[in-house]
Amino acid sequence: MIVVFTGGTGGSKLVQGLQQIVKPEELTVIVNTGDDLEWWGLHVSPDIDSVLYSLADLLSKDRGWGVEDDSFRCLERMTQLGQPSWFSLGDLDLATHLSRTAMLRAGKTLSEATTELAEKFGIRVRVLPMSDDRVSTLLDTATGRLTFQEYFVRERHQVEVRAVHLEGAEHSRPAPGVIESIERAEAIVFAPSNPVTSMGPILAVPGIRDALRRATAPVVAVSPIVGGAAVSGPAGALMKMMGWPSTLAGVATAYKDFLDILVADGADAQAISSQQSAVSPIASGDASASRSPIPDSRSAALRVVCTNTIMRSAADKRDLAEFVLNLCATPQGAEA
Repeated sequence: MIVVFTGGTGGSKLVQGLQQIVKPEELTVIVNTGDDLEWWGLHVSPDIDSVLYSLADLLSKDRGWGVEDDSFRCLERMTQLGQPSWFSLGDLDLATHLSRTAMLRAGKTLSEATTELAEKFGIRVRVLPMSDDRVSTLLDTATGRLTFQEYFVRERHQVEVRAVHLEGAEHSRPAPGVIESIERAEAIVFAPSNPVTSMGPILAVPGIRDALRRATAPVVAVSPIVGGAAVSGPAGALMKMMGWPSTLAGVATAYKDFLDILVADGADAQAISSQQSAVSPIASGDASASRSPIPDSRSAALRVVCTNTIMRSAADKRDLAEFVLNLCATPQGAEA
């Protein structure tokens, strides 16, 4: 079984690539829910929805979120009625949130609601929220404390972040199936998602990080950082706020206690290999690895490999997914 940890648009793209090459019953996707919010009285799970829409081939290709060819008439009317409208929900997207909210109010857990939605979309891949308990990502900024969506969408992540709080995390529990999936996995993949606000909430749920440390399967992460900057979004700025460099070394630090292999973009190979960095990638596409110690890492040295990680097309997504899974099948120390 292949287990993927994901959040955000980059994560959904890699999930689409894995979907092309992995049998659905052999793929489990564990999704960040720290971004969840209540909007117009409805429970919205943006990262779960992006995964569901991706797997159902419904995701908007232009926006990278929401449903393809959706309309926004309800949003327009809510704006006219003086209701908040900075968080855009399309009409078809709204039906998902109405259905989820009805299930939750009827007593179902978020896991159960997610499974039912997946079934209705014809999805056979197992999609799990990180927890059925509410964990909220809150950010202390120059303008006050904001929820993640207020920071990311309303403020367009342009305000300075001084601290990140994961409210409710310490009392949360992994959703049913999360720990078991890690224990049974043949490969564990961290998608190119923000290490602070997409992966951070998942890793803050008690028991998940410990399970990753104990995992017998190789743990591979695809870096969301290319050329010292995030491919999209505020990952670089948030990593610096955490005291990590906005580089491959910063990504390695975020996952240092369980990570075996870090996949970097080929654009970083020359620049980083010329520096005295904590990680030094090798030539693009080479499945052998350069090794440099990361303090407190799970293995004596982290294996770092370069390839194209920018997923502009379905072929790019498939190629990256194949590359990652081939790495998991390559014994440590083996040469390409």
